[in-house]
Amino acid sequence: MLVAWRYRKRENSFIQSFDPRAWVIFFLCFLFSTLSFWDVRYLLPFFAIAMFSLLTSGVKWHEVRRAFLFIIVLVFFFSILTFLTGRGGTEVYAEEHLIREFRAPFSILGWTPVLKVTVERSFYALSQLVRASSMAVMTVLIPYSLNPALYGITFKGLRLPDKFAYAMDLTMRFIPTFGRDFQLTMDAQRARGYELEKINGGLIAQVRKLGPIVVPVTIHAIISSEDIIDAMDLRAFGVGPRTWLDVLTYQTRDRVLIAVGVAILVTSIVLAFMGLGKFWVPEALMGMF
Repeated sequence: MLVAWRYRKRENSFIQSFDPRAWVIFFLCFLFSTLSFWDVRYLLPFFAIAMFSLLTSGVKWHEVRRAFLFIIVLVFFFSILTFLTGRGGTEVYAEEHLIREFRAPFSILGWTPVLKVTVERSFYALSQLVRASSMAVMTVLIPYSLNPALYGITFKGLRLPDKFAYAMDLTMRFIPTFGRDFQLTMDAQRARGYELEKINGGLIAQVRKLGPIVVPVTIHAIISSEDIIDAMDLRAFGVGPRTWLDVLTYQTRDRVLIAVGVAILVTSIVLAFMGLGKFWVPEALMGMF
């Protein structure tokens, strides 16, 4: 049986007060608008919108703790990696103003590790951090604020084909379903005396010892997909237009949200074509180094 994310109806939730179609359209406009800029001054308003959505969503910290911890670690890792190596930034800026250089007291095969702290690297890492955080926050909120029962009708309501709408429904249910099956398999193997905590050895040995868990989960996922295909074939899915049990209706606030999202996107595109919003470093800092 397919399961979904831990959704629940929340009172006074800003996100859930809108039609899910309107929120998806606003999210897509927000996403593409954020990708238009590298200037931290232009990215801060998007970060503010993301934080406002998070704080007014009604989602509790214990519900999204694991997801946010994973994203925070991932975002900080890539930001720090960019800061240390300068990779990616060379496509944005051509000159660097050195703040300080740290040289390791040792050499590796004749190569001495050197860390150059520059103004451009620092601001590029900061811009990347703000940019990725804004998109990550808005993305994480979707599965916790969108009713799983409305997945299919939401994408169908966006004028997408039935096959695509149902494919998106199954896609959003796959990860929680896979996680549920994985946890059930681990519990079943522990009940049979399989000690997961004592798995040791090299990488290949550990992967081989995880076979009693990986193999059943993979086989069950394949069998479940076959069952879904058979059920869809029996109902002649794809032969003609489908009907849906739920009906979504736009309200005035939904149209306002869509208009705001489209306005943000159009403004971002215009500013980008005008050459604004590119990578920016304060001139005062460049003059100091």
